[in-house]
Amino acid sequence: MHADPQKFGRSTAAQPGPGIVHLGLGAFFRAFGAIYVEDAVRISGGDWGIIGVSLQSPGTRDKLAQQDFVYTAVTQNPDGGETFRKVEIVQDVLVAPENPEAVLAAMANPAIRIVTLTVTEKGYCHDPATGALNFAHPDIIHDLEHALPRSAPGFLVRALQRRRDAGYPPFTVLTCDNLPENGKLVGRAALDLARKLDPSLADWIASEGRFPSTMVDRITPATKPEDIDRLAQKTGYRDEAPVLCEPFRQWVVEDDFVPAYGADARPDLAAAGAEMVSDVTPYENMKLRMLNGTHSSLAYLGYLAGHESIAETVADPVFASFVKRLWREEIIPSFTPAEGVDIEAYAGALYERYSNPAIRHRTWQIAMDGSQKLPQRILATIADNLAAGRKCPGLMLAVAGWMRYVSGLDEKGQPIDVKDPLAQHLRELSDAAGTPEQKVAALLSVREVFSAGLAADLSAPVTEAYGSICELGARKAVGEIL
Repeated sequence: MHADPQKFGRSTAAQPGPGIVHLGLGAFFRAFGAIYVEDAVRISGGDWGIIGVSLQSPGTRDKLAQQDFVYTAVTQNPDGGETFRKVEIVQDVLVAPENPEAVLAAMANPAIRIVTLTVTEKGYCHDPATGALNFAHPDIIHDLEHALPRSAPGFLVRALQRRRDAGYPPFTVLTCDNLPENGKLVGRAALDLARKLDPSLADWIASEGRFPSTMVDRITPATKPEDIDRLAQKTGYRDEAPVLCEPFRQWVVEDDFVPAYGADARPDLAAAGAEMVSDVTPYENMKLRMLNGTHSSLAYLGYLAGHESIAETVADPVFASFVKRLWREEIIPSFTPAEGVDIEAYAGALYERYSNPAIRHRTWQIAMDGSQKLPQRILATIADNLAAGRKCPGLMLAVAGWMRYVSGLDEKGQPIDVKDPLAQHLRELSDAAGTPEQKVAALLSVREVFSAGLAADLSAPVTEAYGSICELGARKAVGEIL
């Protein structure tokens, strides 16, 4: 079956002008932020078309370009049914390595009032343990020496520099990555880089720019070739770039956009269902700890136990009891929920989402980039528990599970394809250490992940947990916690 441009392509309806550039146009933003923006335009109007940017490779652009940048969002329902939606808000996709000048020109266009990002934790080129920009990062070294950048912070700063020099207001930088205080993090990265390049530019960005924090939530499993084939059979057209998602979605956004644009500073996201708030922190803590923290815990331990997806993992009664225990005894006591939120109901809703058999969210996929994710998702919760005198053996076991996972071999001696910026370094540390105690000590010495103080506190309990995994296997070690 071949694409039918009459059947699958852009509608004849008038399209909004561009208002947003998005850096890192992957499946998540196309299944999440793009749909909120399109809904907002449908309800309240406005020129908020999205120009996507691929910072790495042309793959997404090449697939979307042949269908006029239109794609299908496939909602996978728990009953096995699927809902299809054609999304048309993306108007173009640029590939930064091919033409960084075109990307900067698009971002410098005064019609662009917002730049959104989903570049993952590693895309901010920062030190996860401190939040500071990593000036030893090769892309940052490049961006300090060249006017045409490679990194997300580099594109933000050079585009803002062009706007200042042309007399235009800055754009609002709206990050959609799962990071605590993500707006402050991207703001710090941009200001750190700007200050090195031009202190007056940094002052202008700090004064006139805005970096609101957000909390994003929608499970978006990777699209596989068989999903594309199934969609073609069901719909009668072939979409080479569909995105899969669960029914649930939640976007909490700090309502702090560049004031120079007045009422035109942002789309009407509230009309589309986003929660516009003054402080996203309590929502962020709830989601990062309760969803992302347990997702990562289930990913490492579930993978080691032989489970391929999150739904398969929680279908195992040992892991079902484990995740509920994590919420009840180790995670919920560690933070203060947002006012009016029923935290027990939220945990119940998370469990239902995890159990959705239609969502094949692979443990291997969630396990990616653990060195970047652990500090926010798990280690912050552990630190707060330890400060309050609460033991957290389940989360200690999750950290040990990550250490076992990055060793590169599973419990049957088969290789694990570890995707992580520090994968080689972590593997070398693990291989060079002899005993479980030595392996834990070596990995706790990685300061990009563990601060010296926290490493000292984790040494004994994580060593015990790691030994339990080595001796019993991950599933039985989880059972021991229970």
